[in-house]
Formats: sequence, C-alpha cells, structure tokens
Amino acid sequence: MAISEYKTALVTGASGGMGRGIAERLAQKDLTVHAFARSADKLAELAGAVPGIVAHTCDVSDTEALTREVEGLEIDVLVNCAGVSRPGSLLQSDAFDIDEQIDVNLRAGLHMARLLLPGMMERDSGHIVNITSMAGHYEFGGHIAYHATKAAMHVVSRQLRVDAFGRRVRVTEISPGRVETDIFANVEKISPEEAKRKYFEGFEMPQVTDIADAVEYAVNTPQYVNIGLIELLPTLQVPGGLRTGKRVGDEVILTGNK
Repeated sequence: MAISEYKTALVTGASGGMGRGIAERLAQKDLTVHAFARSADKLAELAGAVPGIVAHTCDVSDTEALTREVEGLEIDVLVNCAGVSRPGSLLQSDAFDIDEQIDVNLRAGLHMARLLLPGMMERDSGHIVNITSMAGHYEFGGHIAYHATKAAMHVVSRQLRVDAFGRRVRVTEISPGRVETDIFANVEKISPEEAKRKYFEGFEMPQVTDIADAVEYAVNTPQYVNIGLIELLPTLQVPGGLRTGKRVGDEVILTGNK
C-alpha cells in the first residue's frame, strides 16, 4: 500500500530527534499525525510549525493515560520511537534506571501495538514501525537494560508479523546505529554543544532525515511487500561495538575502545 493510501499515523517520542523527524515527514506526505511525547511545549511548537500534526501530551509509560489518549483513534501507521537510555553497566544502575527503560522502550511499544493492532486487523490494513537500535543486535560495554529492551523489541517486531498473519498488516523494524540527535546530550546530561563536539564534529553521521527516509521507504512499498528489518549505521561505525571512524584529511582515526 502506497503511503498516499494511508490517512493517519501515530508517532511516539515525537517532541525531538528521530521521532520529530518521522512525524514531520509523515505529515508532509499528507497524513494526519498524532504526535505523542511528554513535552507539551515542544509538541505545541511542532504542531504550530507543521500542518497535519495533532499534539498529545502523554507519558507513554503511563498505560492508563496512553489508553485514554488513543481511545477512538483510527491509526493506519504506528511508529514506536519513544526511547530512553541510561549510562553505565548494571553495577552502576539503580532501580529507576532499569524500570524506566523497560517501561518506555519495551512496555509502551507492546501496549501501543495491543491497543492499535486490532483495528488494523479489522480494516485489513496497517503498518507498525518499531525504531530499535544496533544495541539490540550487537553488544558493547554497559547499557545492559538498553540492550535488553531493544533486543526485546526486535523479537516483538518478528512476533507481531506472526500475530498479524493473514491480514494486510505490515511490521518493520528500523535499527539505527549512531545518528546525529540529542540523545547523547540527554544520556550524559551535557549541553547540546558539548555533545556535538564530542560525538558529531568531524564524523560522518546519519541524520534524522535518513531515518525518516527509511520509514518512508518501508511504508511506501506496495501492500504485498513487507520490509522486515532495516539496519542503518554510519559507514565508518564498526558493527558489534561503538568504535567510530573520524576522518581527518585522508586518514581515518578510530575512536572508542568498546
């Protein structure tokens, strides 16, 4: 089914980063996009800047609030993009670090699918896109709860194809590596300027628009085609770790030791 045949989308984590970029792209394709996030101010700014965006201030980890917010919505395209990460290994994690990542990265995606998949099945049409991470497929130091939740959403994506079998409901997992967003500033609690200097300057990084391109490609394929998994990494990022190449002239310098 071409993207032009869909009418509505719901994007979580839409107040910034990849979620915002995806919401903007789907709205530009003439879908009414229900944008979910915790930041009312950022959502209001997005809705004011992009026609077709409907703001929903909602914490996706609050299942009761989520259920109320989606009641009555008929959604053709669901994009589970909300995500959080906490630095450090399990030895440095507290209960909140683990619980929040499970609630936002995994439990919210499951509940979103539980709430919206039945309508897609009834209409014999729909698409669920789960934004996961290379952390769900490769191991590197620390971030055990993040790895676990992203790996779980990889399995969820596969299983949803089984649950939806026999109906024209498609499921796509998009698994990015390092992308130039504000996640590093949020995780390390540093300024966006410092994060840019540390993680992006001099690197050749995929942009939010590249992730939106991947979503658009998957959703825009014919209805008889299901794009199951797109792994989208920087060319100079080493799979299976966080080592990333930084080009200085003709020389490529590998950074990181994980």
